[in-house]
Amino acid sequence: MPIQSTLAGSLSMPSIPEIDTVVQYLSSLSPRIRLLLATGSLLALIIKYLRVKSAKRANGGRYYIEDLSKVGSTSELQDAWNSYDVIVVGGGTSGCALAARLSEDPNIRVLLLEAGGSGTALVQSRTPSMFGRLFITKHVHQLRTEPQVFARGKKNFWPRAKMLGGCSSINAQMAQYGAPGDFDEYFNKYETYIPHPDYPSVNTSARGTNGPIRVGYNNYVSKPSVAFIKSCISVGIPFTPDFNGPQGTMGVSRIMTYVDEKYRRVSSESAYLTPNVLARNNLTVATNATVTRVIFGNVKGEVRAVGVEFAREKNGQRYRAKAKRDVVLCAGAVHSPQILMLSGIGPSEHLRSNNVPIILDQPNVGQNLVDHPVVDLYFKDKHNASAKWMRPKTFGDGVKLISALTRYFILGWGGPLATNFGESAAFIRSDDPKLFPPSKYPQHLTDSTSAKDSPDLELFTTPFAYKEHGAIWFEDHTFALHCYLVSYLKNPEDMWKLVRGVRALLAIAHTQPLAGYLDHASTKDELDHQLHLKSDAEIAELVKDRVETVYHPTTTCRMGPREDGGVVDSKLKVYGIRGLRVCDASIFPKIISGHTAGGCYAIAEKLADDMKTEYRSN
Repeated sequence: MPIQSTLAGSLSMPSIPEIDTVVQYLSSLSPRIRLLLATGSLLALIIKYLRVKSAKRANGGRYYIEDLSKVGSTSELQDAWNSYDVIVVGGGTSGCALAARLSEDPNIRVLLLEAGGSGTALVQSRTPSMFGRLFITKHVHQLRTEPQVFARGKKNFWPRAKMLGGCSSINAQMAQYGAPGDFDEYFNKYETYIPHPDYPSVNTSARGTNGPIRVGYNNYVSKPSVAFIKSCISVGIPFTPDFNGPQGTMGVSRIMTYVDEKYRRVSSESAYLTPNVLARNNLTVATNATVTRVIFGNVKGEVRAVGVEFAREKNGQRYRAKAKRDVVLCAGAVHSPQILMLSGIGPSEHLRSNNVPIILDQPNVGQNLVDHPVVDLYFKDKHNASAKWMRPKTFGDGVKLISALTRYFILGWGGPLATNFGESAAFIRSDDPKLFPPSKYPQHLTDSTSAKDSPDLELFTTPFAYKEHGAIWFEDHTFALHCYLVSYLKNPEDMWKLVRGVRALLAIAHTQPLAGYLDHASTKDELDHQLHLKSDAEIAELVKDRVETVYHPTTTCRMGPREDGGVVDSKLKVYGIRGLRVCDASIFPKIISGHTAGGCYAIAEKLADDMKTEYRSN
């Protein structure tokens, strides 16, 4: 992982009113559509309503510290630095949870530093269906992968959130935690499951009831996504009432989401940094504060993290703050190893080549990166009922948009704007003889799963198709199916597992009732209705062309024995350095066979308990 210049956030805090976002969105439409919409009284009503609501939000909203001189010092003398017990670097999925839980103990002073601003202040983040509009903005790091040698040399888009809540503020809100075989469970503490009358078979005794993260079936689901579940059952994929229940992940179901009863996203910021938590005297949250390095000292003959340096702008004033007990990096699988290397901890040759003074030669920092590769399939919606009106081009689209805005923002009824896009899913194994009979699939593929009842493929739906991570929408009404490899190995067999996943999707697409929603008579080259007629070799070429990432990078600061490539131990302490820990997806020993946010919450909860116990005993 190359060291990059650090960038400071420039987001104003808080809050951005809903009206500003809606007006900005409507302004992006064609002049003809704006004129047509402006003639309707509903638009005026929405603007008036949101303006009043925004004023109330501004008066009652939460506030974070932007003036970095209030939390840090420009002096190089440590005695002059603001002092805290723990400094948490990065207010992402794990960081907000860790800071909130540590500050439950009034004897622990916590400073949380976030490079961006508030996620909950952005209506695109709060509204389940709008998160994709944040991808190409200042609120998201515009990263690209290295050229993928097995996928046409593409540099795939790799967004990392730059805001409180981190990627929990821009993800698809799919609350699936991985298979039980991936790790020991630590989920009930952070979760509150919201029962739904349509899903009585969920075993509520196995779900959390008092945690800050509210999960349930509050998102909007399109009819084809419901049909997908029935078609999966017809091809041999069993129904499961709960991907996160004691029976494990395998099967098909509607996806549970991080969407609350008011149809709003639940992020680590909204769940953990509540007004009551922010009112604690021992918790300080600073935004637009990019950490440039960890500062070390020699304490009793040992190298120890004694504080951090941070700035608002790339070449701006540097501030320093002291950590009496621990510095905890929660900056994610990309930026936590970057900060370690900027601080002098990493592969010595790489540090030397970038003129970084070496504190500790740790060749495993930034190594072992894994992610989930995904392949998308595109189909025409036979009934022309997709939500492509979200980017209106006709007057009819505009009417549908106004109706959806009214339903969501004014009436509070949810509706299509409450979709999380990833509406239904199925978890399967590429060696399942029911789905892939040996007579048709004789090739033996190496088992890369965490256990015999863990999946290696996820299949999921979105209510319309898109390209370039949502930047390009189809002219036709569409529906999309997706497959990604959830147990990742650097192995040529990965591609053949994805080929099998594509075959499974095609079988589902041509099975009733989903087949009745798709126009399989279409022969357009950009659509995949005829893909089932192609050979495996041809589908493999399609996989190479289309494979992307679903933004689940992990394992770059791997937890494990040092001699086996570990960067941190079981208490998430960085080997060879006192007072320095890492707590985010970078510490996963291997990637979760599902969605990574739940694991990030769990490790934060566990580490907070461990640290509070440790501090009380010392």
